[in-house]
Amino acid sequence: MTAPVGRLAGVACGMGAGALWGLVFLAPEVAPEASPMLMSAGRYLAYGLIAAAMLAPRWSRVRGELDAASWRGLVWLSLAGNIVYYLFLVVSVHLAGVAASALIVGMVPVAVAVWGLRDPDAPPLVRSAPPILLAAVAVGLIGWEAFHGQGAHGGGGAAPEGGLRQTLIGLACAFAALISWSIYAIGNSRWMARLPNVSAHDWSLLTGVVTGGLALLLVVPAVLSGLPGNGDEWLRLAGVSVGIAVFASILGNALWNQASRLLPLSMLGQMIVFETLFAFLYGFLWEGRGPTALEVVAIVLMIVSVVWCVRAYGPTVAEGVEKTTPD
Repeated sequence: MTAPVGRLAGVACGMGAGALWGLVFLAPEVAPEASPMLMSAGRYLAYGLIAAAMLAPRWSRVRGELDAASWRGLVWLSLAGNIVYYLFLVVSVHLAGVAASALIVGMVPVAVAVWGLRDPDAPPLVRSAPPILLAAVAVGLIGWEAFHGQGAHGGGGAAPEGGLRQTLIGLACAFAALISWSIYAIGNSRWMARLPNVSAHDWSLLTGVVTGGLALLLVVPAVLSGLPGNGDEWLRLAGVSVGIAVFASILGNALWNQASRLLPLSMLGQMIVFETLFAFLYGFLWEGRGPTALEVVAIVLMIVSVVWCVRAYGPTVAEGVEKTTPD
């Protein structure tokens, strides 16, 4: 495959991965009756079972590559990148909406870049500061819209105090999800560098298996948090859980791994923006509306910020945001 054709295929795979990962932001809206705890338990139990079935033929060989420290690393990576991240994300979508959640979480490359400022090979501040400040402006705009746009999106009039409080909690949860995923992205990149004999695909499946095991611990609190009231709600929850596990966790990850093989790292990091763009698209379609002027400006600033940031940092940021497990 020639280089231009290979890059075109890589971009197509990156877009496909973003389209599938964007479904994660819509899941809480499709099954709103499910508590964040119940939705997380359902999704990751399904993902763990599927990952275990896919890994079973190679289990003995892959297990031999891991020591006790590697298993401990898988546990905290599974917590940070899956369980904790998704709990915060679901709460954020419920309280602040898809648009605000997607934009804030989409700043992962920028957050990784901020973390990397202390590295000795970090670019000078004159190169790194502008995209980071641009990201801060985008977040500020979407936060303003989340607070002051409730009347336009929710039936007119000023939002009540309780609504503002809920929006504030939702935005805080989105930032918590951003921090959790950024910690995972940095740690996961370092762990993969320590285990060159474990393929990215097998590492992803191992993370899925461990995540499924941790999801068992969510079953009791998920039940206590409330169960769906009828058969239709149970079917919707099951469909969302299995659908997100298959499309976002398995297929999305496979497309991203293929993009990782076809694109240079500096270009790969920019593919992250497709996840956010598709999340916006799905959210607007679900809500039956178009973006507001502030949302359009925030989206454009976010895209410019991420692309600028990845270019300023070169391969470093792309390595940090490489997703070897799904959202």
